[in-house]
Amino acid sequence: MVREWNAGTFLSVSSAYWHGCALQAGVRLELFTVLADRMSTLSEIAGKTQTDRRGMEYLLNALSAMGLLIKEDDSYRNSAAALDFLCKDSPRYLGHILLHHHHILDGWAQLDVAVKTGAPVSRRSYGTEIERESFLMGMLNLAMAIAPDIAGRIELKGRKHLLDLGGGPGTYAIHFCLANPDLRAAIFDRPTTKPFAQKTVAGFGLAERIDFLGGDFNTDPILGGPYDVAWLSHILHSNGPAECREMIRKVLAVMEPGGLVLIHDFILDNTKDAPEFAALFSLNMLINNPQGRTYSEEEITRMLRENGVKEIERFPFRGPNSSSIICAKI
Repeated sequence: MVREWNAGTFLSVSSAYWHGCALQAGVRLELFTVLADRMSTLSEIAGKTQTDRRGMEYLLNALSAMGLLIKEDDSYRNSAAALDFLCKDSPRYLGHILLHHHHILDGWAQLDVAVKTGAPVSRRSYGTEIERESFLMGMLNLAMAIAPDIAGRIELKGRKHLLDLGGGPGTYAIHFCLANPDLRAAIFDRPTTKPFAQKTVAGFGLAERIDFLGGDFNTDPILGGPYDVAWLSHILHSNGPAECREMIRKVLAVMEPGGLVLIHDFILDNTKDAPEFAALFSLNMLINNPQGRTYSEEEITRMLRENGVKEIERFPFRGPNSSSIICAKI
């Protein structure tokens, strides 16, 4: 659907970051977690969050106007959506990925500079460990929302060994194994990811079926194998075309004949001007990554064919942020 642009639309889009910053401030101050399922006064909230009363009043009113809080006289409580997605003890908590968005906000404010130079821009640091945790756990937040659906729809009956390349916390490996009792998996990712992955895997009782193999798939050979299915989720967009082709070559080298390669990413239409999120995500890569971008279905198909893959098709899946899947059988 084509957006109808008018004065109101321009102003709404231009100021959209106000909504994001208000939401991220609430998460960073743990406001929604403090409120939990209780009605609290402004004074109580300011005291528990150790914030200025005037500043907190404005934030509470803004979040109420956005429908995230419900205001009654001088008191506030979480909406059902805030209780479900923004409280830390909720299984559907999205706070980590929202904090990741907060951490990269400075870069987006310099988009014009990135477009001029064609290179990443500098931005403030919130601390390497803090940013790593928000990113990894944010990926876990997002993947948990769709991994059970994907694992339930992709047929892996008879397959024994899955490679989750760049799998981070191992969310997809976990759900593929839950959906396929005879399947084992290996997460291949940087060693710094290992503690997150092991904790997540153990939490699902799958430590005996899912291994973690440390390495950098851009510089190291892929360990383990042979594999009869490989899952590449949201890793192509962090690399340039040459790196992507080499990555696919490495994956195919550790696959058994008849193996299945599944590429999950923000895949552009061949015109590269849709879906909207995938097109915008290339700008996110421009700001933060020297070569990364989103790729079209045609480009990904070509990379696979250049490595000798002939059976390629688009899997009928569309994620909430327009992610999709390409299946390739060796």
